[in-house]
Amino acid sequence: MTDRLLAAGGRLFAMPAHSKNPLTIAANAGRLIRLVRREGVSLIHARSRAPAFSALWAARATGTPFVATYHGVYNARSGLKRWYNAVMTRGDVVIANSEFTRAHVIAEHGVAPERVIAIPRGVDLARFDPAAVSDERVGALRRAWGVEAEDRRVKVLLAGRLTRWKGQALLVEAAARLKAQGREDFLILLAGDDQGRAGYRAELEAAVAAAGLGGQVRLVGHCDDMPAAYLLADLAAAPSLDPEAFGRTAVEPQVMGRPVLAADHGAFRETMRPGETGWLIAPGDAAAWAAALAAAIALPAETRRRMGEAGQARARRLYSVDAMCAATLDVYEGVLEARRRQPRS
Repeated sequence: MTDRLLAAGGRLFAMPAHSKNPLTIAANAGRLIRLVRREGVSLIHARSRAPAFSALWAARATGTPFVATYHGVYNARSGLKRWYNAVMTRGDVVIANSEFTRAHVIAEHGVAPERVIAIPRGVDLARFDPAAVSDERVGALRRAWGVEAEDRRVKVLLAGRLTRWKGQALLVEAAARLKAQGREDFLILLAGDDQGRAGYRAELEAAVAAAGLGGQVRLVGHCDDMPAAYLLADLAAAPSLDPEAFGRTAVEPQVMGRPVLAADHGAFRETMRPGETGWLIAPGDAAAWAAALAAAIALPAETRRRMGEAGQARARRLYSVDAMCAATLDVYEGVLEARRRQPRS
C-alpha cells in the first residue's frame, strides 16, 4: 500500500515494527519519540500488538494521545499472553472491528464500555463494484478454473486460505451428503492458498475423491481477482468453525450482490440478515450445512437475485471504506478534544 499512501500525499517512515524482540521494540519506541517531536505528531494509532508497545511507550514519553485497533479475539491461554494482548487497551480509546470484538474486549480486559468503540472494517466499493467488472475478467477466471460458460449448476464460492478453521472440510462433508442424496446440481469452488499447509490440502483432495465429488468440488488455488470470482459464483459460503472477528468473506460477496451462507456465530451475526441477505447455519454441523445448501440451491434464480440486492444495499451502506475512515476520524477528533479539555498538570 506504499504507492497509494505516497500518491495520497502521505509519508512513510519505515522501521522494523513487526519485531517482537524487546530490544527492537525499545529501539522503535526511541524512533517514534524522535518522529513525534520532529513532526509535531498529534495522535498515534497502533494496529498490531508488537508495535503497540513501542507506540504506547512513545505516546507516554511525549504526552501524545494513543489509539489502538483490536482486530480479533486473540488467544490468551496464560496470564502473560493476556497481558501482552492488553497493550491494545491501554490508550485513550480502543477501536474494535465489530460489536462482537467490542464485547470481547470489555469482558476479557475489563475496559470501560465507553472507551471501546466498534468501527467495522470497510470494503473498497470502487473495486468491489459489479459494474466495474468486465465480462472478460469473469471469462478469464472461468477458463482458469475450468468452469464452462454453459455450466448451469449453482456455483458456491468459499474464499479463504486453506486452514482447518475456515471450514473447507466441513463444506466438503456437506457436499458429500448432497451427493449421497443424488444431487449433482451444484459446484463448490474452494479459492485460497494453502500457505504451506500441504497436509490439509491433501486431506481435502482425499475427501473429495473418497466421496466421488470430483465433478462437484474444486480446489482452485489463490485468486487475485475476488470481485470477478464473486460474479462467477451464485452463492458465497463462510463456514468458519471459530467465530470471525469481522469476516470479509461474508461482506465482500454481499457488496457484489451475492447471498451468503455463514456460520451462526461471531460477527457474521452482525453482517448477515438471515432470510434477507443469506443464511446463518449452525457452526460445524455438516447436516445443517447440507440442508442449507440444498435449500439455497433449490431457490429460483430470481429469489437469489433479490436476496443479493438486499445484501448489496445494506453492505454498501454499512461497510464502505469511506464510512470506516469517517468513523475513525471522528474518534481522533473526540480523543483530541478530550485531551484539550484536560487540566494541565
